[in-house]
Amino acid sequence: MDVLEVDPTGATGLVDGSGAILLDVREDNEWSAGHAPGAVHVRLGDLDPRSFDTTSPVVAVCRSGNRSGSAAKKLAAAGVTVYNLVGGMKAWREAGRPVIRDDGSAGTVV
Repeated sequence: MDVLEVDPTGATGLVDGSGAILLDVREDNEWSAGHAPGAVHVRLGDLDPRSFDTTSPVVAVCRSGNRSGSAAKKLAAAGVTVYNLVGGMKAWREAGRPVIRDDGSAGTVV
């Protein structure tokens, strides 16, 4: 099954417009350093595609787009409408989108 790709602007539109879940599949230390506000964190190794509602779209994100591409393929195979954020959190940050820590302070992409 093909995975759709989306840039940071498109990802924001999906999250704001259709209630898509922004799914961050990076490791714990990467998430702790900084993530997109409102994102859900599930490490790629812990991802269970069956735990996702197939009626809600998902935008998968990692650091650069590789791991999220793997996650997106697994989700798509389970019938989830899924998009891979091309360029990952690096592209998100470069597009001027916010990156925060769990406490709401400014974060970084590692």
